[in-house]
Amino acid sequence: MKLEVRGIDEGQPIPERFAFGVYSPTDHMSFGPNKNPELVWDEVPEGTRSFAVIMFDPDVPSVADDVNKEGKTVSEGLPRVDFFHWLLVDIPADVRRIPEGEDSDGVFPKGKPGGPGPIGVRGVNNYTQFLADNPDMGGTYCGYDGPCPPWNDEIVHHYHFEVFALDVASLGLDGAFDGNDVREAIKGHVLGSARVTGTYTLNPDLR
Repeated sequence: MKLEVRGIDEGQPIPERFAFGVYSPTDHMSFGPNKNPELVWDEVPEGTRSFAVIMFDPDVPSVADDVNKEGKTVSEGLPRVDFFHWLLVDIPADVRRIPEGEDSDGVFPKGKPGGPGPIGVRGVNNYTQFLADNPDMGGTYCGYDGPCPPWNDEIVHHYHFEVFALDVASLGLDGAFDGNDVREAIKGHVLGSARVTGTYTLNPDLR
């Protein structure tokens, strides 16, 4: 398979229009346009009955004690975990494109709804956990929400956009399914896949 994420070149910085958080010289971070990028894929395997999209950041700190704290840094040596930013399943087999801004256009406090979206079925991303204790933002975040790494992190984060061609029309996922549920559900059903990776940081020393 071939995947193009329009506006994002392999290994290069992700434009701010796709970000949940953008750099602010006064407050470290402010909300970004949070548009999903346009995905276009081709060279689909024979027998494909649906597609799934996963976007994740493998560079998220496993311990959040120092995240976004004045006078602190998130150490480069801290173990890292996956943070899911975008989950779409049951995308029909005749679809080859998700337009820019189709699944997300702006930051929605308390999150966008899950279930069937403009294209496919939305899963729950990890902003649900990250913002759970914020009274203004806490809620269930579904579909696409873009990069917003800690502004005091010592490393640049990597964001993997993946499309999977599957041999089933539906993964049978409903309710509040997450990234691990999608990864488990696609096991044994992947006919092909493609990935594009972009980078992002809010640390002014790394920009």
